[in-house]
Amino acid sequence: MKKQTIDIGVNLMHRSFGEDRERVVQAAADAGVSPLILTGTSIRSSEAAAKYAAQYPRRLYATAGVHPHDVKSCDARTLPALRRLAAREEVVAIGECGLDYNRDFSPRELQRDWFGRQLELAAQLRLPLFLHERDAHEDFARMLREGRPEALPAVVHCFTGSEAELHSYLELGLHIGITGWICDERRGGPLREVVRHIPLERMMIETDAPFLTPRDLRPKPKDGRNEPAFLPHIAQVIAECMGLAADEVMERTTETAKAFFKI
Repeated sequence: MKKQTIDIGVNLMHRSFGEDRERVVQAAADAGVSPLILTGTSIRSSEAAAKYAAQYPRRLYATAGVHPHDVKSCDARTLPALRRLAAREEVVAIGECGLDYNRDFSPRELQRDWFGRQLELAAQLRLPLFLHERDAHEDFARMLREGRPEALPAVVHCFTGSEAELHSYLELGLHIGITGWICDERRGGPLREVVRHIPLERMMIETDAPFLTPRDLRPKPKDGRNEPAFLPHIAQVIAECMGLAADEVMERTTETAKAFFKI
């Protein structure tokens, strides 16, 4: 029997999974990847993720939040909707929330406003935070220092930053999520070096499926789509970078994820 490994970030409600979600969940379980935590990025996707996760008790969980790309659509109904979602048994974190200054799909001032509101909500509800940051380190770290209670668990999902940024997050007591970005020979080189500095008790692993398909995966998926079943491959690459066995990486990061999300 395969050891179970938790994928903390799966965009399972993405339209690319519209025809075969059940197969994807089963393929992941067959590969030893279970439970899966489904990422909510808007009220609509968070509701869909929670509803779908409820069909698979203890196999699927969900987050509830608004991604910085989507905060331009937030209004007076947003926080009450997140509160209702957070009360559901299958919802285990607030997010994906944070700041993204790379694409600026929402104005930066609005991003900071709604990130702050979601920080406050997570603190009130005592739920962990599932965080997004891209090209916004300074404001992101400042807002976490000012607005996040020290004891509130938080994970920087899909970390791709510098060693200095990593250490600042570790000093803040944050956890770090590593994806298949590390498998990309074009842009993953710096992360391969930085990952060695992450204690396993502060690391979690994720696919961010259907995005970030590992470029070194063989055979390559015909449709190019990433799946949670590919998580053991990502763990193997992480292990090689850290000079550890893949089983140790999977076991330790799974222990960390279970404690973090209380699942």
